[in-house]
Formats: sequence, C-alpha cells, structure tokens
Amino acid sequence: MVKLKQHTNIALGYFLLVGLLGILLRLFFVTPIAANFRYVVHAHSHIALLGWVYIGIVTLIYKMYYTEVGHFKTYLRIFWFTNITILGMMLTFPFQGYAFLSITFSTLFLIASYFLAWFFLTKIPVHYKAKNSYRCIKASLIYLIISSIGPWAIGGVMATLGNTSIWYKLSIYFYLHFQYNAWFILALAGVFFYILEKAGILIPKKDFRRFFNLLNAGVVLSLFLSVLWVKPPALFYTLAVLGGFFQIIALYHFFKLTAPGWSTLHTQMSPVIRLLLKISATFLIVKVLLQLLTALPFFAELSYRYPDFVIGYLHLVFLGVISISLFAFLVYFGLLKLKKRIFYIYFTGFILSEILIFYKGAAMWLGLAFFSEYFLLLVSLSSLMPISIGLLLYYNLQSRRYISKSR
Repeated sequence: MVKLKQHTNIALGYFLLVGLLGILLRLFFVTPIAANFRYVVHAHSHIALLGWVYIGIVTLIYKMYYTEVGHFKTYLRIFWFTNITILGMMLTFPFQGYAFLSITFSTLFLIASYFLAWFFLTKIPVHYKAKNSYRCIKASLIYLIISSIGPWAIGGVMATLGNTSIWYKLSIYFYLHFQYNAWFILALAGVFFYILEKAGILIPKKDFRRFFNLLNAGVVLSLFLSVLWVKPPALFYTLAVLGGFFQIIALYHFFKLTAPGWSTLHTQMSPVIRLLLKISATFLIVKVLLQLLTALPFFAELSYRYPDFVIGYLHLVFLGVISISLFAFLVYFGLLKLKKRIFYIYFTGFILSEILIFYKGAAMWLGLAFFSEYFLLLVSLSSLMPISIGLLLYYNLQSRRYISKSR
C-alpha cells in the first residue's frame, strides 16, 4: 500500500528545508557564516526542484492514475531510492559543492527519474491513455528525461572546458528551461485536466490538440531565450520571440478551454482551492509575459547584467506558480490540509520578498538609493515562508496522528 499522505509530508519536509536554506543564503549578507555560499546555493536549488516539487508532482500523478494498478511495490522501491538520492545530495552539497559524492547522488537521482518515467509510461491503465490529462503527463515525463541532458552535459563541460565556459551556463539553462517550462507546467496542466475529466467536463479533442501543439512549440522555441545573453545571430531572437508568442497563445487557449468548467468546479472545490488556483493562474500570466519580454535584446541584456531579475523570476515561478498550484491540487485530492491563515503567512512572505528582490535589481540598474537594512529586512520577511511551511507540516502531521488514534 502506498501512503500518499506520508509522501506529501515528506515533500513538505523538503520544502521546509529549502526555505531554511534560503534564509541561510540571505544571512550571508547580514553576518559572517561559517559555510560556503555557492555550496549552499547548490543544495538549496537541488532540494527545491528535486525534493519538494518533484516528490509533490510524482505523488499527484500516482494518486490520479496508479492507485488501481497494483504495482505498488515497484513504485515504492523507486520512490524510496529516489529519496535516498535526495538525502544524499542534501548531506553533501552544502559541504563540498560539486564533488564526487554529490555528483554520485545527483547521477543516481537521474537514473531513479528514468525508472520513475518508465513506471508511469508503461504501467498506465489502458482507459487513461487517450485522455487529455494523460497526454500532458506523458509529455511532461518526456521533457523530464530531455531536461536531464543538461546535467549529463555539465560533467563533460567541467572535465574539458571548465565551469567558466559559456557551455557550462548553457547546460544549466537547458536543464532549468525544460524543468520550469515543460516538466513542471505540463504536469500541473495534466492534473487540472484530470480534475475536469473527473467532473465530467469534456474538452473536444481538436481544441485540446491546438492548445497542446501550441504549448509544445512554445516550450521548444522558447529554449532560445536561454541563449540570448551570448548575443547570437538574429535568427535566435526571432525563434525566441516566436516561442514567447506561442506560449501566450497556448495560455489563452488553455483559459478558453477550461473556462466553461469553472462553474461546475465551483461547487466541487473549496474556497481555499479556488483562491490558490486563481493566484497561481495570475502568476502564470505574469511568467509568460516576462518570458516574452526577455526575447527583446534590451531585456535579455538587462537580465544578464542584473541577476536579481533572474532570481526574482525563478522565485516567482517556483513559489508563485508551481508551489501554490501544488498546494491547491494536494488539498483537492485530500493529501494536504491547508488553513487560510497559514497560506496568508506564506503569501505575505513571498510577495514582500519578491518586491525586495526586484527592487534590488531595479536599484542597481537605475542607480537608485539602496537602504542599509535591506538584507536584514529581506531575511525577516523571507522567514515568513519557512515559518508557514513548518506550521503546515506540523498541522498535517498532527492531523495524521489524530486520524490514526481515532481508528
């Protein structure tokens, strides 16, 4: 038997650790810290993407399609092996950065992700294969595999050209692009289409195909946004702009396709879930518009010269689009209990810290005044996020114990 609520709490535990590591990173600018900043950055980013988001999405996919399959032992072996690799990265990256042990655990994680993709792609019940939701999930898994080319390339680049080569950064950007814009987004879209399907809301295949093809074209072409900082030939800018436009058009079709179902879902979703989905949809629109802006040479150069804009964007997508969507879907499937006041603490910390991050980038760009207590304030406001996640995890662990005792 697969205890999916337990898996959700494991994902939340990773999210809490990510938040604490984020606070530690910001404390580096407030007080001396006996640690290596870059090593902590590596740990922070790996646990964020491979711990909280990966485990959260995987738990949702299993909940939707595979609880009836009966191959739970195979899934659990893959799941726990994956967690061993994540814990290995958690215990090595902060102390040695990219070195033998951390690279070993990272490599093992990639192998585990291949096994997981194999499980999800081959054990799917036949009656789900033609569903719109599974088409999104299947594509997301393919992009997950494609994204792994980036980490494999990094090893070769470091061994031959070194980490100062542009190919080192391009390998990282390749990986992040297919993680943020393909694996995460398509998987979450698949979850939403699944909810529509279960509610009896049918979307015509022709209309879905148009959305799906536009989104995939946008994903592939917007990869060129990641190379504009090297000032490539004009063709690359054209392809990047097309990718940005395709994503906007795909988003328009997504809202058009799903809008009729909202009246039905309104009666099936709690006010908290509806609030979370509306917030994440708003940030998704902002994300796509910001991506299109970076196709313009001026903004591409701006984002390269002032990393705070990139950091702010990545946090916007991770904390605003992906994490809030995960909250909503985990609550919908009964895998998470989320009180509004806990979410408001999280949301306050997220919004205020985003404002400060983008302010720093704008201040450096425009030569604006930069107040002396900036980093202390950033630490204080950012602390609201791990506090809220800690409260959320505690509340869910207590709920689980109460349910166990009452049986």
